Amino acid sequence: MTDGAPGAGSGAGLPGRIVIAGAGLAGLRTAEELRGRGYSGSITLIGAEHRPPYDRPPLSKQLMLGKADDTTLLSAESGLEVDLRLGERAEGFEADGQRGGLLRSDRGSHRFDRLVLATGARPVSLPGQGRQRFLRTMDDALALRALLRPGLRLAIVGAGWIGAELATAAAAAGAAVTVVEAGPAPLAAALGADIGKLTVPWYAAAGVDLRLSTPVASVEDGGLALADAGWLAADEIVTAVGVRPATDWLAGTGAALDRGAVAVDEQLRSSVPGVFAVGDCAAFWSPRYQARIRGEHWDVALRAPAVAAANLLGGSETYDPVLYIWSEQFGRMIQYAGRHTSADQRVFRGDPAGSRWAAGWLDERGRLTALLTVDAPRDSVQGRRLIESGAVIDPGRFADPAVPVRAAVLS
Repeated sequence: MTDGAPGAGSGAGLPGRIVIAGAGLAGLRTAEELRGRGYSGSITLIGAEHRPPYDRPPLSKQLMLGKADDTTLLSAESGLEVDLRLGERAEGFEADGQRGGLLRSDRGSHRFDRLVLATGARPVSLPGQGRQRFLRTMDDALALRALLRPGLRLAIVGAGWIGAELATAAAAAGAAVTVVEAGPAPLAAALGADIGKLTVPWYAAAGVDLRLSTPVASVEDGGLALADAGWLAADEIVTAVGVRPATDWLAGTGAALDRGAVAVDEQLRSSVPGVFAVGDCAAFWSPRYQARIRGEHWDVALRAPAVAAANLLGGSETYDPVLYIWSEQFGRMIQYAGRHTSADQRVFRGDPAGSRWAAGWLDERGRLTALLTVDAPRDSVQGRRLIESGAVIDPGRFADPAVPVRAAVLS
């Protein structure tokens, strides 16, 4: 067991009954991977929403822009052979070592030999008595899209990934959009303020009023009460300041948590034998980064289930990805791979004032640790491979956009 991992054995024999709590992408992908690996036992997939599993990234992109109306991933014709329990909320479980246990829900209970926790995350709300909307579920997205119209005064709290994507769609619909951000720049928490500031002109060009270093005190009827005693009038308010793992229901189960997420090792095993966790509700131990990572992005929900499924069936595979996120905002494709620190050397590739550019970060040994690209998907693909390999980079060659990223490796 790797240092920092909670630990749990896998037991002997294949499970006859697997229960998955959470019917989002991570839960569905776990079921698909189990079937793809030949597992023929019982799979029960429990989801609190009344909708079948669907994809979330298009909600703030294609669906919000009217380019899609449904992002459902599971149909009756899929042949997946799962007992799908929609509108059913997990409320707790009791485990009996490697002999399995019992999951309790608001509609009954389910015996399991192995259990997967995939209950995702919930949006963080702000204080106040006013109505605040969120963009987390398909119902949220459809309701918001129906509201967008010319002249609507829309206030978005938070200039992160979701806030920027929603501002893009709302401005395109003719709404009067104001984005209020407590930090010094958009995306400051994810990329750093110096990089985030490079996106500020995008808001102005789209006609979005961006207000930085402006904390919100509360959400009230008719607008936002700002921390500096100011007031921002709004017809509708969307809060986009982050999410928290949906793990309150695990109190008393013995599952160890890390910052509210289920603490799992590099094999996605929780502290409770026979219980695994994937997706937004999990924090996995990364040997690559020597840290526990909260996987709050689509790529984790898509790929981690393959490892979970293998290990549910007695394997010992490791999940240790190069982190990856992508976003479409203000007509640009942004991709970020890796994980950088303030100690890393930043090298620009191309002109950040232009339409296509990138920024890379090198550690003290010259290895590429992270790469941000703007409308440069080929650079993103090549850079991700170099991060995975730990290649040492020539900063001068990397900075030249005429040189392919893969060709910047020192021989």
